[in-house]
Amino acid sequence: MNTLIATGAIFVLVALLFLRSTVRHVRRGRLLRAGGSATFCAVTASLGTAGALLLISYLGYERLTAEQLVGVIEFSQNSPQEFTARLMVDGQIDRLLILRGDEWQLDARVITWKPPATILGLEPVYQLERLSGRYTSVDRELTEPRTVYSLAEERSLDLWSLARKFPNFTPGIDAFYGTATYVPMADGARFRITLSRDALIARPINDSAHRAVGAWGQVAQ
Repeated sequence: MNTLIATGAIFVLVALLFLRSTVRHVRRGRLLRAGGSATFCAVTASLGTAGALLLISYLGYERLTAEQLVGVIEFSQNSPQEFTARLMVDGQIDRLLILRGDEWQLDARVITWKPPATILGLEPVYQLERLSGRYTSVDRELTEPRTVYSLAEERSLDLWSLARKFPNFTPGIDAFYGTATYVPMADGARFRITLSRDALIARPINDSAHRAVGAWGQVAQ
């Protein structure tokens, strides 16, 4: 990360030096040299600006160094197949959301890197994308009201969107993929959400959640 910041700062510094050179050549009437300096100034300034925008987008994601805690979610039942979910994520998100269905699903985006990006100190990053309710029955999934909420912040320049639209211009990205976890909802159930380098994981952390997961496993069998 420090290397990435330093690289961007170097591009900006070089652009300023070329700008100074351009002004000096113009004052001395050396228009040809001024044009060359202006061209290099524009190129380095563009690279520095693009690097700064990508850095801002990168900082908007959370670093993924190992399996780590993403947040906690707990449920209270309002009526059959309707729950209020309280999602608490890393002290940044604390939302009450109404979910309909039998299960809840959390989706996330993950980006991993390869050289030369890894040389710049970039680590795998993730961003939560959405929280939704789902029905166990496919027929009900097709006919019943669905509930889904966006958790991702809208950005003018986003690494995920850039990698999808212009894969040839993002050579430093090794992989970008979506991952999701879904388990049953139950009154009073509380789950801890973690993310490894491969997948989101939801673990029950109280009796209500353990009972819900246990009964769900028996039904699935």
